[in-house]
Amino acid sequence: MGVEPRKRKFFDYPRSGYTGLHRWLPSWRFVLGSFVTLVFLMLGGAVAAYSSVTIPDPNADNTAQTTTVYFAPESADQPHGEVMGTFAVQKRTIVELATLPEYVGKAVIAAEDKTFETNSGVDPVGMARAFVNNVRGGKTQGGSTLTQQYVERYYFSTTTDYVGKAREALLAIKLARTEDKSKILERYLNTIYFGRDSYGIEAAAQSYFGKGAKDLSVSEAAVLAGIIPSPNNWDPAVSPEKAEARWNYVLDNMVDIGALPAAERAALVFPSDTLIPEQPSQSKMGPNGLLLQMVKKELGGAPLKMSEDDINRAGMSVVTTIRKPLQDMAVATADGFRAGTLEGQDGAVPAERTKYSITSVDPQTGGIVALYGGPNNELDQRNHATYENVQGASTFKPFTLVAALENGISLNTTYNGRSGQKFPEWEGGTKPVGNFDNENFGNIDLVTATAKSVNTVFAQLNIQVGPDKTADVATRAGVPGVNPQNLSNVLGTDAIHPVDLAGAYATFANQGVKFPVHVVATVTNPDGTTAYQAPSEGERVFQADVMADATYAMEQVVQQGSGRTWIKPLGRPIAGKTGTTNDNKAAWFVGFTPDLATAVAISQKAEDQSDESITGFGGVKHVTGSTWPAFVWQSYMKQAFTLPPYSEVKQFPPRANVGKKPTATPTVEATPTEAPTEAPAEPQVVDVPNVEGKLEADATATIDALGLVVVVQKESSDTVTTGRVIRADPRGGQVPVGSTVTIVVSTGPKPQATQPPPTQQPTPQPTQPANAGGNNGGGGGNGG
Repeated sequence: MGVEPRKRKFFDYPRSGYTGLHRWLPSWRFVLGSFVTLVFLMLGGAVAAYSSVTIPDPNADNTAQTTTVYFAPESADQPHGEVMGTFAVQKRTIVELATLPEYVGKAVIAAEDKTFETNSGVDPVGMARAFVNNVRGGKTQGGSTLTQQYVERYYFSTTTDYVGKAREALLAIKLARTEDKSKILERYLNTIYFGRDSYGIEAAAQSYFGKGAKDLSVSEAAVLAGIIPSPNNWDPAVSPEKAEARWNYVLDNMVDIGALPAAERAALVFPSDTLIPEQPSQSKMGPNGLLLQMVKKELGGAPLKMSEDDINRAGMSVVTTIRKPLQDMAVATADGFRAGTLEGQDGAVPAERTKYSITSVDPQTGGIVALYGGPNNELDQRNHATYENVQGASTFKPFTLVAALENGISLNTTYNGRSGQKFPEWEGGTKPVGNFDNENFGNIDLVTATAKSVNTVFAQLNIQVGPDKTADVATRAGVPGVNPQNLSNVLGTDAIHPVDLAGAYATFANQGVKFPVHVVATVTNPDGTTAYQAPSEGERVFQADVMADATYAMEQVVQQGSGRTWIKPLGRPIAGKTGTTNDNKAAWFVGFTPDLATAVAISQKAEDQSDESITGFGGVKHVTGSTWPAFVWQSYMKQAFTLPPYSEVKQFPPRANVGKKPTATPTVEATPTEAPTEAPAEPQVVDVPNVEGKLEADATATIDALGLVVVVQKESSDTVTTGRVIRADPRGGQVPVGSTVTIVVSTGPKPQATQPPPTQQPTPQPTQPANAGGNNGGGGGNGG
């Protein structure tokens, strides 16, 4: 009986008939067969994938949605107000390749893909190199040809995963076989982003060189081609060294591909003389253009953190806090002031270098409801409300006042208001602190010191409470960065943004509840969902009773102090503060009602952009806070009070009389007078004497003998002899003992003006005495 042959296994592994290592090693036939099979499978898969690829419609970038910015709604049933502006997805003008010089296309080919005209749409070597580099953890590379870049941007937008890259590569191969290379290059040139909000070669040529793409020189075309990989970073205005290095790279490659003779390349120079600065879009010019810049900045911040490119593509609806009727009034007031056409201005105009801003904030939300930061034209594109740093001057005194109230120092506390006092803690006692116009006051309380902006009193107060507490109050209110170690910070030696000061006074107006100052109210996605909404709850940073007393003192600035001439005639409760720096380099009026806080800041820059004294005009030799800033404030606010949100006259909370018993003894010359723990039921009253026509000394002695506080002001008069009293306030009647009586003493006839003053002309103020504001870290307020 014969032996039955052994059946052969379909997969002979381990190999039969072998022993040891050979039993486990596959045969060469098996290896070769497996490899061939794998290759055919891969080729089959590639053919199938290639066959399944269809050329899609262009991606949404070419018809992308535009982000629209709106004014605030004017009624509760409106989703938004009028359109303020837009952030376009793509600023583009389509041009045909045939209309361009040949070297424009060649420059882009030299920069991005030297083999574009001969390759199959992909670069396997480059892709393999990029893959290996990425796997090794190197800087991410794409290995893309120009055709692949075109596919990515024209059809798919940005792609980063390997599956997406494979899809792009297949489509690039198909397009290279089915479309003319010139058509691919044309679409690429019209699609690619060149920076400066410019998509396509035509828009880029206009943005960088102020000319059409057909008029570009070889050098100019090489600049644009060179910055394609990173246009915002390699913009010649941002990084001229990198831009020029890329320019050289492009030109050298143009020589390599035969697009530029070597001799011609050697003669070329970088076209810095024809490059132009980035020009703001005409749609973003003017005062409202500055608002759009603020909107874009907020969208780029937390929590959305949108890039500029995201904003330009997102298709969102952005509703701002800006109320168009109020914004129009702010712009009209600012324009009228520049032209000299405001009521009461009588043609007087500020100097060309004089800059000013108007900022209004809603105290109940923190929303900026109106802002004029400048004309935003070809001569001045700076936002003077958000960018400009202006010394705060005496507008900082309320911060020290609040710090004092929080530390048990009442409004009844009195200090010596004499000008020219020296204090050991202030410049080591070497420099006197002076009041505006060297005006002397007797022992006065903090209400009068606030109303009259008495430097010497507030210097003593800051010594008593400490400059760190003044800085802390400013920070809590909304003004960051105040020097906590500088005693003269009470006089506003720190430079701040007007918008921050408006926000701080809005915190006061809201009786101590602070909202972050903002311009974006809501952001809505294209699908109608909410992407962002501004905070609806504020933070209490000051107690209400402290705010009530601070507000009462600031009301007296309007009723009897530096705001009396312009602000008091508006005839409603208004609290505020004027401010004037040494040498009149900046002047302020910042005021508020319960519904609206507004800051007007005026300053001036010399040709070298250093601060300089504001040029006087309209009969006002020295511009102080009580003159043109207060004039502009009332010109604007009397219009605002006609609008429904602000037309109702609202009262401030009554004075709370906190801190009747100071918790600390002042360490300075003036000793605070301790107020009674309870107000007497029937306070002692005296008759106010008639002192009109008396000599200043006699009038002062008469009033002082009755237990009243005397405040002396000077004023010119054509009818009252020098040194005699023109009038008193109050003029008669009965007042409680300790009340303030202001007497106005004649300085003689008015000097002849060089030009007719405007109606209700702001009162000119004399020059600030030397060292009045102290030094201690910089010039401060002069009490204006």
